[in-house]
Amino acid sequence: MPGRSGETVGLVSVNVGLPKYLGQHRGNPVRSGIAKMPVTVDSLWLDTLNLEGDAQADLRVHGGPDKAVYAYASEHLPAWSEELGEELGPAAFGENLTTSGVTENDVCIGDRWAWGDAVLEVCQPRTPCFKLALHRHRGDIGRRFKESGRSGWYLRVLQPGQVPVAGPITVEERHPMGATVWAVHEAARPGGAPIEVVEALLSVEPLAMEWKLHLADRLPG
Repeated sequence: MPGRSGETVGLVSVNVGLPKYLGQHRGNPVRSGIAKMPVTVDSLWLDTLNLEGDAQADLRVHGGPDKAVYAYASEHLPAWSEELGEELGPAAFGENLTTSGVTENDVCIGDRWAWGDAVLEVCQPRTPCFKLALHRHRGDIGRRFKESGRSGWYLRVLQPGQVPVAGPITVEERHPMGATVWAVHEAARPGGAPIEVVEALLSVEPLAMEWKLHLADRLPG
C-alpha cells in the first residue's frame, strides 16, 4: 500500500506564510499565518518549529514541536472543490506540504519521513479552529472538515536540515503499530471506535499529547 517503508511521498507544493491580519472574530482583529503561498526557491531550512519563512501568530494553540509541519493530501482537493463550489489548489487549508500519493488511510502515527537532510515524524491529525472559517470565508468549514475525516496530519522534526522544495520525501520507517491518521481521528469521536481500540491508540508513543488527551476523554470513568 502507499506509504510503505522506502516509498516516496509526492510533493505538489511547499507553502509558507507569516502572520498577518485575517479578519474579525467576535469583534476582535485576528492575525494568523494560515494564508500560505507556494514557495519558488529550490530549498528551505527546516528547524524543530518551522519551515524557513513560516510562523504562527498564537503560539498557545498553534505551532510548537508537535505542529512543526502540516501536510495535506492533494487527493482531497477535487472533492472539496465540488463540495464548496470553488476551485481549490495548494495551501487551501493552510498546509505546509501539499502531498500526493498518500492520505490519512495510508499515513500512520510514528511514521518517519526523510526529506533532504531532515527527518520528520507523523504525530497527530489536525483539528481546525475558527481561523480556518475566516481563511476560507465559510462558517461551516470547521464542521465539514471534522466530519469528512480529511484532516491532514502534523509532523514533528526529529532532525533539522536543508530540504528540497521539489522533494523527494522518502518513507524512512513505518511505525509497527500501524495506527493510521484516519483511525486516530475517528477514535476521538464519540462512538467512533470501540474502547479497546482507543486504549490501543493511547499506547502509540509518538502520538502527540494533545490527541492522547482527546482519546482519554473517550474512556469510561
